[in-house]
Amino acid sequence: MVIFAMTIALWLRPWRILGHRNPPWAWLAACATMPVLWCADRLVGVSSMPMMSLAPLLVLLAGWPLAVLALLPVGVVAALTAHLGLGEALHRLVWIGLVPATLTLGLGAASRRWLPKHIVIYIFGRGFFGVLVATAVAGAATLLMQTPPITVDFGGRFVARLLMSASEAAICGFLVASLVIFRPALLATYADRLYLPR
Repeated sequence: MVIFAMTIALWLRPWRILGHRNPPWAWLAACATMPVLWCADRLVGVSSMPMMSLAPLLVLLAGWPLAVLALLPVGVVAALTAHLGLGEALHRLVWIGLVPATLTLGLGAASRRWLPKHIVIYIFGRGFFGVLVATAVAGAATLLMQTPPITVDFGGRFVARLLMSASEAAICGFLVASLVIFRPALLATYADRLYLPR
């Protein structure tokens, strides 16, 4: 999955949108925060702690291809910080990074196709509900794909993942709403011509 996603992202050559400019500060801040969030369970010593992704926010800020390319160094830094083995590092890269990012892309495309093009739809549809669904589905898949599968207290762990997804969606929704108002150019997935009513 990692090789397939990276190949598609490289084929799309997303760095062309940057030109000769450096990546915006918001992208860099998200990328710098993600490794700590991805290995928070190891840093605090609580193995059952659900982790925040921030991959959906990175997709909204940078677009899917650039976000996917940024996930690889994020995964490497998280693995080195928490002394993760290769299997665990790849597991986190896929289920905390790639899957939520790709689901965010799909949900965003669906909202543009079937929902009215309005600024409120962008903020709540993509910035909040899209993030909530993407991270909740990825969290449930993470529990199901663990080896050995979690059979004891699956419901409790899923509720914890759902609450973490709601927290991440609230944070992303707040940040997206603020950026739409004050710095819309920082959102690669937003354009006034698409979402502001004429």
